[in-house]
Amino acid sequence: MTSTLPVKQRIQSIDILRGVIMLIMALDHVRDFLHQGGAFSDPTNLKTTTPFLFFTRFITHFCAPIFVFLSGVSVYLVSTRRSKSELISFLIKRGIWLVFVELVLISFAFSLNPLFNSFALQVIWVIGISMILLGLLIWLPVRVIGALGILLIVGHDIITTMTVAPNTTEDVLLKVFFTARGTLFFLDKTHIVFDLYAILPWTGVMFLGYLFGTLYKNGYNPANRKRFLLVSSASLFALFIVLRIVNGYGDPAPWSVQKNTVFTVISFLNISKYPPSLMYCCLTLSVGLLVLALTENVSGKVSEFFKTYGSVPFFYYILHFYLIRIITIIVFFLQGFKTSQIITPNDPFLFTPPGLGFSLSVVYLFWLGVILILYYPCKWFSKYKKTHRQWWLSYL
Repeated sequence: MTSTLPVKQRIQSIDILRGVIMLIMALDHVRDFLHQGGAFSDPTNLKTTTPFLFFTRFITHFCAPIFVFLSGVSVYLVSTRRSKSELISFLIKRGIWLVFVELVLISFAFSLNPLFNSFALQVIWVIGISMILLGLLIWLPVRVIGALGILLIVGHDIITTMTVAPNTTEDVLLKVFFTARGTLFFLDKTHIVFDLYAILPWTGVMFLGYLFGTLYKNGYNPANRKRFLLVSSASLFALFIVLRIVNGYGDPAPWSVQKNTVFTVISFLNISKYPPSLMYCCLTLSVGLLVLALTENVSGKVSEFFKTYGSVPFFYYILHFYLIRIITIIVFFLQGFKTSQIITPNDPFLFTPPGLGFSLSVVYLFWLGVILILYYPCKWFSKYKKTHRQWWLSYL
């Protein structure tokens, strides 16, 4: 028999920030599938992009690092309620579960291919692997784990420039752990792995989040927490500005003066997500820390709206992918495509023929629709999680 217990207390600022980035994340995925030509173009390519398209993609750059960072914060909070051995078991099992979800549920949502000819390794995959690694290192002091995170974030750009003989074991390991940026691995003639997220740079972000989780332990002075978050945010942003102006270490894509001011700004902001460069981490995490500092005591309908999604991120993440793909199928037939066009040659994704979709402005309307459709399911599940204690809820 399921028991109903008093509502669990959550940290408001974390749920608000996570809710904001989850909603922004959906914009990128709606654009992937419903922007005409979106799946076959690069919004960050200065030769072909427009300011509207670039900034639509740029705003979503903040999602993955903040999501991974907050996952690290959450691990620390879980550690305050479990023994070390319990925490190790939980992290390893949850990490394996997340890898399974990425390879099966998310990969299918992307491709809609029941034969699983392609697997996509994205943010859920890297969170799962990072949790396993954190579980293996959890006996270390928190500050040591945080220091390892900083070392990975700051130093991995050196390794990114390394080269080894192609198609060797060393080459595969270097890509998987450090340099993957949409890298294709062929399992056989008909099955591929599409690796977007190199493991260790993102693991560094989770380790850093684990360190910052100590700011939220019981008894920590809220004023001191806010001050530390603001100083950290300002420091990271200043480091980003300095590194970007110098145009040296910290990102493999230097900026340059362009044909006009707008495109020069775009070039300056066109930092590398795959793998996440030092500059990329500095800019995105600085904004995340600022939001955490400023939303700790806010209230009102807007904050409650964001908290609804932020309190059930995994539930929302799975649902939004499947909702987007259902919409894609409906649009496919409404726009007059035939069943013979479900499969596009040399494209692992079904229901994505050339010409499918809409202008970017219409994509924003679909994005708002996806958010609103999922509001009440997320609100229901958020309430359910707060008032129930089944073991499986900790995996969702």
